[in-house]
Amino acid sequence: MNYDAKIDTTESAEAASPFDPLADGEEDRASRRRVWLIVALVGVLMIGLWFLLHRGGGDELGQAATAQAPVVTVVVPGRTSVAGQINATASLAARREMPVGSVGEGGQVVQVLVEPGQWVKAGQVLAVIDRSVQSQQQASLAAQIGVAEADARIAQSNLDRGLKLVGRGFISKADVDRLTATRDAAAARVRVARAELGERQALNRRLNIVAPASGLVLQRDVEPGQVVSGGSGVLFRIAKDGQMEALARLTEDDLAKLSPGVRAEVTPVGAPRSFTGEVWQVSPVIDPQNRQGTARISLAYAPELRPGGFASVKIVAGSTVAPRLPESAILSDNATSYVYIVGKDNKVERRNIKAGTITDEGIIVTEGLDGSERVILRAGAFVSSGEVVEPRLSKPQAK
Repeated sequence: MNYDAKIDTTESAEAASPFDPLADGEEDRASRRRVWLIVALVGVLMIGLWFLLHRGGGDELGQAATAQAPVVTVVVPGRTSVAGQINATASLAARREMPVGSVGEGGQVVQVLVEPGQWVKAGQVLAVIDRSVQSQQQASLAAQIGVAEADARIAQSNLDRGLKLVGRGFISKADVDRLTATRDAAAARVRVARAELGERQALNRRLNIVAPASGLVLQRDVEPGQVVSGGSGVLFRIAKDGQMEALARLTEDDLAKLSPGVRAEVTPVGAPRSFTGEVWQVSPVIDPQNRQGTARISLAYAPELRPGGFASVKIVAGSTVAPRLPESAILSDNATSYVYIVGKDNKVERRNIKAGTITDEGIIVTEGLDGSERVILRAGAFVSSGEVVEPRLSKPQAK
């Protein structure tokens, strides 16, 4: 009885042994099923991913990838016709400044009749010089004329009587010739006396200091009581007709662009407004020291135009057709000016340029761009060459 039980126990243990070939087969089949299941799941996932990429999912992924690139604002400048402009500084002066001094024998100034800033007419007396001595000389010469005229009348009377007597034989023809010569000499002395009086009157008139032409008194350097003469120098300065001008110092290149009649805008320092004039003379010579010349710009009178002051000048010099960019788009280093443009595949490229005239609307680019490029408008300093960006187009400036 006990033997049977032992045999059963042993058979049960053998049935549960891991070395049973039937049990190993079952486990292999289960492993293969799990591998195939995993392969099938991977295949399904791959197919699903493929459908997502080709049915819109790719766009979303691409947008997600693009969203990681920095966004920059770009502008396509095109080409704009811009009036050429030369900017310079200038000094203000009278266009025709007339220095006035004493032209006579001079004397003591007894009265000054004008002040700087007043308008005068041609021939108007500016200052009066004492003429007490000259007046007496003039009276003496006038009296001498009377003496000479009296002598001339006596000589004429003697000649008339002699002509009556010569026919009767009382005097000779030689006597008549002497009487005629005496009469002619007396008449000549009358003319000499009148000429001397006229000379003295002219000299007396020149004692007064007068305006040679109409204009604006700019300077007065004489006071009553001062003794003046022909060597006293300039006593007054007058701007003829009040005309002013701006003297702009320009380089050889800028002078070559100008011609008489070109319009210019002049803004005096501290003045609330600008004044329009035109270039009336371009310097025919160049200063060998600084390689500059002068453009003279005529201006009508205005109280703000003070000779000796300074002004900024804008001269219109032809027109040019070129791209125009805002100042924020142009960068510079020690070597040159440059911009960043967005090229192929939205990659940033650096482009060296040459900046030209600065206008109220922007800076003219004379070299480096043809106007069709996508130029980074802002944030140019925060990108680098070769970087991929997302461009956002701003309103183009082309006209």
